[in-house]
Amino acid sequence: MFNRIKGVFSGYADEALHISTGAIEWEIFVPIRDPSFYTHTGEEIELFTWLHHYEDAMRLYGFFSAVERQLFLDLQKVEGIGPRQAFKILQGIAPRSLATMLDRGDLASLQKIPGIGPKTAQKMMLALKGKLITPEEASAAISNSQGRFRDVIRALVEMGFERKEVERVTAQLASSLEDGPEAEKELFKRALLELSAGAGA
Repeated sequence: MFNRIKGVFSGYADEALHISTGAIEWEIFVPIRDPSFYTHTGEEIELFTWLHHYEDAMRLYGFFSAVERQLFLDLQKVEGIGPRQAFKILQGIAPRSLATMLDRGDLASLQKIPGIGPKTAQKMMLALKGKLITPEEASAAISNSQGRFRDVIRALVEMGFERKEVERVTAQLASSLEDGPEAEKELFKRALLELSAGAGA
């Protein structure tokens, strides 16, 4: 429903930032890791958002990059991790650091992150190891894949897959794909396979 909100950081309460956009002030829960951020009231900021509708209430989460938002969603694919725990995890560690720990199989460091115990760390390792990319890699890969393989992305979106998920998957796959006349066809085949598997999970 809401993809991105740009407005003025007008205040905060507990874990939520107040963002003013014209006559509306939004309450958005944002994982802040640097307390000095709160001194920047009155400045314009932009957040990538995700709305959680639960029971009889709603909560709007915000992130400073689309990559961080995607990591928030990826964490919820791990058994036992919901939006609130995923939020707590991102309050305790930057996306790049988390991806590095998972790639290295560093269970000990994972367990030091608030909200992650031994069992959760093992589940995260099984579900996410090797599947996350850093913000820098994602930015370059998405830009590259959108330019080179825009027809693949368009075709997959027209088949009914969500654009954000299509862009994420094609970015990851394109980064390991060799250039050649069959690259576009191979990317489409691999992306369709992964997206279909995810849709059926």
